[in-house]
Amino acid sequence: MRRQRWTAGLFALASLLCAALLFLHPAAQGTLPEGSPPGTLFWAGTVLMAALAVQSVRLLAALDGSRWIVLATAALFGLWIVYFWQLLVVACEVPRVLLPPPGLILQSISEHSDILWGDFVQTVLKAVLIGWVLGSGLGFAVAVAIDRLPFLQRGLLPLASLTSTVPLVAMAPIAVMWFGFEWPSKAAVVVLMTFFPMMVSTLAGLKASGKLERELMYSYAAGYHRTLLALRLPASMPFIFGALKVNATLALSGAIVAEFFGSPTAGLGFRISTEASRMNMPLVWSAIVVAAVTGSLAYALLVQCERRVAFWHPSVRGL
Repeated sequence: MRRQRWTAGLFALASLLCAALLFLHPAAQGTLPEGSPPGTLFWAGTVLMAALAVQSVRLLAALDGSRWIVLATAALFGLWIVYFWQLLVVACEVPRVLLPPPGLILQSISEHSDILWGDFVQTVLKAVLIGWVLGSGLGFAVAVAIDRLPFLQRGLLPLASLTSTVPLVAMAPIAVMWFGFEWPSKAAVVVLMTFFPMMVSTLAGLKASGKLERELMYSYAAGYHRTLLALRLPASMPFIFGALKVNATLALSGAIVAEFFGSPTAGLGFRISTEASRMNMPLVWSAIVVAAVTGSLAYALLVQCERRVAFWHPSVRGL
């Protein structure tokens, strides 16, 4: 196993060195004379690099290693994606309006860091975070109420299911009319989007505990609240965290789309729609990168929390 790790690591390092050499080609630097296409040598090197990239990722992925091996494999795969994106966009002279290279996007992030930070605060720290907490909390509370009082299932459950059928493009303008152009209207849309997944997942999780366990609690004369806290809620943790992870991505995309229909002069959705109309695509992609990285980090944080809380569950022990 140790020899395989050394082989995979050295092969990945050699592939990255070859990639750096290919990146020095004039076609990769965009310094070819205008109208001159890349030569055969460049395309042969690109095909060879693609084969080396695939093999380096396969060698790392084949290792039965720790969590660091998994992270290294994902990082290497992402690095190759960005590398070929930069290489091919520059070499083929793709217009920046269609697809800017990653280097230009990073430059735009650096130049407009103050603007993007304000957009991040407006969209993520206000609309997304508050709406996600309120929507998920409300869905959890309604699910527990339905479980405790079964007659509510006939009345509340059909009404709650209607929230998942309301189109986002129809609700966003109405929320702007009700709550104004600031972040509360976007938070209201996020609450609507995250309520139903949490409610359904919590209801399923509360029924996940085994019959023998419930009968044992009953034999101990445990009431509803004791059984809920000691047995049913712990058993429902994988379901609840599954809904939280789904809601994290739904909340971010919902808030960004809601900002298309009315927003103050800040917000990731506002920035994307405004700069796209100005054909300033590097800044548009910068906002997209900020949103994508934020969603990935939120998902990873929830995965770590799930490992701490539901460490006993088979689905978590295998991670």
